Amino acid sequence: MTTTGHSKSGAIQVTGEVIGLRRAGEYHVLTLTAGGIPDLTRPGHFVALAVGGEHSSMLLRRAFSIYSVQSRGVYGGTLEIVFAVNGKGTEWLSRLHRHDQVDIVGPLGRPFALPKEPVACVLVAGGYGSAPMFALADALRARGCRVDVVLGASTESKLFGVLDAKRIAASLTITTDDGSAGERGRVTDVLPAVLQRTDADVVYACGPMPMLQAVAKVATEHGAYSQCAVEESMACGIGVCMSCVLPVVGDDGVTRMLRSCVDGPVFRGDRVRWDEVGTIPEGTLGAPVSGGH
Repeated sequence: MTTTGHSKSGAIQVTGEVIGLRRAGEYHVLTLTAGGIPDLTRPGHFVALAVGGEHSSMLLRRAFSIYSVQSRGVYGGTLEIVFAVNGKGTEWLSRLHRHDQVDIVGPLGRPFALPKEPVACVLVAGGYGSAPMFALADALRARGCRVDVVLGASTESKLFGVLDAKRIAASLTITTDDGSAGERGRVTDVLPAVLQRTDADVVYACGPMPMLQAVAKVATEHGAYSQCAVEESMACGIGVCMSCVLPVVGDDGVTRMLRSCVDGPVFRGDRVRWDEVGTIPEGTLGAPVSGGH
């Protein structure tokens, strides 16, 4: 299965202005003016926002998948991100008002690779990991691909984009851990049946790391090619701080510690050493050799 992708195009830094901030279940959707960023954005790219204001002690940027972009219009280009309040940075974002300013760097990372020919694709997302999936679905459908979607969350209020998914998907399967919406269970409980029914060639996934590991395993077992957008903590977004590295096997069979922010966030699911994320596995290129001199 052949895919085409873009490496990171030149990211730009702009001062964005808040156009809107709305609630969506347990999440917030923030709309910002974004200069030329929308024209450069591809599905799977992310942005890094400065948080806390110019006098803040919060020095590290926060990384967010891009939910949607508008290239033109009255504001000359806008983007939307989705977030949950998890700490001081996202709490600050949740209190922004119209016309407040936010420093934005983007688009960052490597986006999803798109199939060169029309194939069946399944998109799997957990929680607000669904945010980048709708632009991806539109791009896939523009290439003649069939798109089926599986959305999962712990509970109904933590699902995101159900109406978007219904609009773009040939079929939509929903799972919740507590059974409050769709089928009780996890996305990987229903994924094998979806893959069998659609005979999908490609699985795209975005969500928590344990979910990605399980989705990649199911995809491989069904002979499908998987691309996973990882949710690692990305402090700088530009490959400097090394806070987001994970072990990935290259085409040559050698494991390297790759940076999620510039080498990802999208990786081949069968190449990530999921069980060893957070470690430097023995034999990794450049790793210390145990017992060596």
